[in-house]
Parts: sequence; C-alpha cells; structure tokens
Amino acid sequence: MCGIVGYTGKDLALPIILGALERLEYRGYDSAGVALIEDGKLIIEKKAGKLRELVKALWGKNYKAKIGIGHTRWATHGSPTDQNAHPHTDQKRQFAVVHNGIIENYIELREELKREGVSFYSDTDTEVIAHLIARNYEGDLLDAVQRTIQKLKGAFAFAVITVHEPERIVCAKSGSPLIVGLGEGENFLASDIPAILPYTRKVIVLDDGEIADITPEGVNVYNFSGEPVSKDVMITPWNIVSAEKSGFKHFMLKEIYEQPKALNDTIKGFFSTEGTIPFSLKDFRRVLIVACGTSYHAGLVGKYWIERFANVPVEVVYASEFRYGHFPVGEKDLVIGISQSGETIDTKFALQSAKERGAFTVGLVNVVGSAIDRESDFTLYTHAGPEIGVAATKTFSAQLAVLYALGARESKEREELYALLRGVPALVESALELSEGVEKVADKYTKAKDFLYLGRYLSYPIALEGALKLKEISYIHAEGYPAGEMKHGPIALIDESMPVMLVAPKDRVYEKMLSNLEEILARKGKVISVGFVNDDVLKKKSRDFMPVPEVHETLTPFVTIIPLQLFAYHIASKLGLDVDQPRNLAKTVTVE
Repeated sequence: MCGIVGYTGKDLALPIILGALERLEYRGYDSAGVALIEDGKLIIEKKAGKLRELVKALWGKNYKAKIGIGHTRWATHGSPTDQNAHPHTDQKRQFAVVHNGIIENYIELREELKREGVSFYSDTDTEVIAHLIARNYEGDLLDAVQRTIQKLKGAFAFAVITVHEPERIVCAKSGSPLIVGLGEGENFLASDIPAILPYTRKVIVLDDGEIADITPEGVNVYNFSGEPVSKDVMITPWNIVSAEKSGFKHFMLKEIYEQPKALNDTIKGFFSTEGTIPFSLKDFRRVLIVACGTSYHAGLVGKYWIERFANVPVEVVYASEFRYGHFPVGEKDLVIGISQSGETIDTKFALQSAKERGAFTVGLVNVVGSAIDRESDFTLYTHAGPEIGVAATKTFSAQLAVLYALGARESKEREELYALLRGVPALVESALELSEGVEKVADKYTKAKDFLYLGRYLSYPIALEGALKLKEISYIHAEGYPAGEMKHGPIALIDESMPVMLVAPKDRVYEKMLSNLEEILARKGKVISVGFVNDDVLKKKSRDFMPVPEVHETLTPFVTIIPLQLFAYHIASKLGLDVDQPRNLAKTVTVE
C-alpha cells in the first residue's frame, strides 16, 4: 500500500526522503511525490508512475530544505495521475498532507467544504484532510490535527507540515501503519522500518488512536483526546545490509536464497522462547487460522501438521471472509492470525473480532511491534529479516517452520519431530543447489498462457502457492488444484498446449499422483514435475523434471516450494517484468 516518509533535522531533507521512498517501493505504488518547506514557502513535486519519474522532474533543482514529507501512492480514490498524486495541499498552499488509507466519509466532508467555498484540485479522499487542517488551524498544528481527526471516519495514517511551523511534522494513525525513527538533532517518519534503516534503528511504533508531534529536538506522542502517551523505544534487529540486494538482480531472488538462514533463525527463535508459550493446542476445541494470500497457504500446510501431530481440529479461513461471515467463535477456540507484515487489515480485524467474542488470539508475524503483534494475546515470530519483494518467499518458509514446531510441540514424537525440523535449513540449502536447472526449464514456458498446478496432501497447498507465485509476477494465468479433484472439472482443460505442474514427492499419496500423471499424459498434457532427486519413474514420464532432496514425508513442503518459486521468478525475469514490484500488487494490504 501507500508509503509515507518524513524528515525534520539538520541535513538536506530531499535526498533522505527520496532514499526512504525508494526503500518503500516494495509496498506497491503508481505515483510519488514530496513536499518541502524552504524559505517560508511550500514546495510540491509529484509525478504519476515510478519514483524515477519524480527523480527526473527534480533534476537540476537544488532544494536546501531541512524538512519534508514524501509519499508513494497506490490509487484508491482517483486514477493514478500527477494531479491525484500526494502530497495534497489546502487552497493557499500553506499545508501539505500525505495519507495512507481510506476516508470513508470523504464525500460528505467534501460537500461540506465546498459549501464553505473550498475548491478541490484532485479526485482523492486525501485532499479533504488538508482543507480541514487549514480550516482548523489557529496557530498550533497539533491542535489543528486533533480537531481534524474528530471529523474523519475510516482507516488512515497521515502526516502534515505547514509553512507556519517550518520544523514540525504532525502525524496521526488509525488503522494504517506508522513508525517514528529517532536520531540526534533529527527525527524520521515512515510507514515501515526499512525506509529509515540507513539513519537509525531506534523506533517508536505508533498505535491506533495516536498522534506524534515531531521536531528535530524530539518526539511527543498523544492520544486522539490530546493526552500524553508514554512510548517504548524499540531497537530494530534489522540493518541496512539486510534490506539491500547484495549483488542479486532482484530482491526476490536474494530472498529465495536467504531461506536457509531465515529458517535457521526462525527455528532457533522458536526453541529459545518455546517455554514462554502460555497455552497448549489441546486446551481448545479447535484451532482457527485466519490469513490472506501466501500466509493463507502456509495456514493450509499448518492445518495438516497440527491435525496430524496434535490431533486437534483446524479450520483455515480467508481473513476477508471471516470478517463478514458468521463463524461461531468463542472461549474454547484458539485463533491464529498469520501475516508477514503484521499489518494486513483483514487479518487484523479478523483477530480483533475473534478476541471480542472470547477466543484466545495468537499472531504469527515477521515484524515485532506490528499491529497484529500488539493486539494479539500472544505472538509467535518468524525471524526472516525484511522481505522487500512483493511476492513472499522466505517469510512463507519461516511461517511453515513455526507452524510445524507449534504442532510438533503437542506430539508424543515431539523430540523426533524437533530433530527433523532442525535439519530443514540444510535440506533447503540442498534444494537450492538441486534447482540450478530450473532456469532452463522456465525458458521453455515463457509463451504459455495458462498453467495447472496439482498436488495432494501436503503438496496441495504448495501447488496453490506455486500457482500464486506465477500469477503474481509473470501475469500468466495459473490455477492450483487438489490432484484428486482433477477429474471433477480441470481435466477438461488438459490438451497438448496445457502445461501441468505436478508436485509429487514420495509420500503417502505418491502412487495416486502417478495415476494422475498417466491421465494427463493420455490427454497429451505437458508435464513438469517436482519430485525427489532419485525418482527415475517421475523423471522418465515427465517432459521436464525439477528435483528436490529426499526428505521425511512431513518435511516435503519446505523443499518442494523452492523450484516453484524459482520457476516463477525465472519466467518473469525472462519476460522482462518488474519482479519485485508486480503491477497492481502491494506488499502490505492496509485497506480493504
């Protein structure tokens, strides 16, 4: 979603803001802009398109401002144009606002302001904030913001600067993420931690209903009623090196190869804190997992493990469906919300709803201090480091590790399963080594228009995830399906032009998968298979074969996902597409 950054301090603001915006590009956007205050005047520069278009517009302009705010916009209200790009200003260009989220009552506010003689420049909901702050300003920007937010409905995070107070940034949070970075004689604002990592690792995470008043000298936090709030300062474990490409062509490729480390750190992190887990899965009548996208697929794998290891029933529900469905949830239920960012709005609201109805809530997140972390009764962490590529890879594997460990913790074979889990990073390293030939396989399918991904048992969610990866970054239609359902519809699609990805490790359903393979071959389908490296039968019968190391049946998802991630990556890369920032997608979905 939209990215917000801000700086006030002793250095030139523009290079800092542009660098921070670049580090937020992974969030997804279609326009970018900055607002600066220099010599008592408000300077606005904004452009539709990628950040490079804004940089081009700034060539030759030697701004000396020491304060500014910046924004990358993902269009909701109004098309992606220069006019609709942020920042937005009041009529007199004395206030500038950047905003993430949706103002649900903006039409009502817009009409109210128009009746007062206000003219609107854009089609956005954001512009009403700038006009309201200007109307409410009586010499104190903090007061004007506090009065303005009383009129706003919806989920939002915004920041404002004004020529009247040229060292001050005031920001407010209600639903969308905002963090404040602390420096010496300078302070920072951002939607996400990677934006400010070159400058500070000291962070204040704002909660919903809070306002931050930021100057070079310090930061004060208040609630929406104007009462001071004491905030803890968090030292983020990430550093700038972990948020850079380190010689890889794309962040996604780097993050695929970081999976052994992400798994090792996550597994160690789980075992170091296992004794603090205040519940047993068997204390509940069932486990309900709510998540979106890739995290949902991790939840599906977790369902198999928890039911097998702990013998506790598990339901996995899309968070967006849970919010508006009628799922009976109560005190006897454990609800796990999975989100890489910890800010996914549907997952956050689903957990809030479950908690209000008496369920015990657990967050599974990669970001300490995120909304889901703060609002859950207990949090399980992945330790994958920052994931910049929009298409999740290493965080998916890290989520699997935590879910496996959580289920194994309840098993009579606990120590044996734990020992297997400790060996996973090395197995994934082997899977990466065996995947050297995936690029050549991908070469053959860059012109394909459709794919069918099939799997059974633990490989069914992996088929779903593999298909999602291909869709996300290559824009090729792909459908994941349980292989046992192939004859109930999808078999009609199979002919000599249909590539079929078969995820078929030697597990309890291996023979069934071979039967599916024969059915595909009988209809002249092009079979690409993922299987154990020594599987000569699968290799002989498939048009293309992508090997993975032979592993214990319960560990297959950790290795079979690797060639599928790389297959999607190489196809998208060879098509010349923006792998890290695919069209229409955002890393963190913070609006409905």
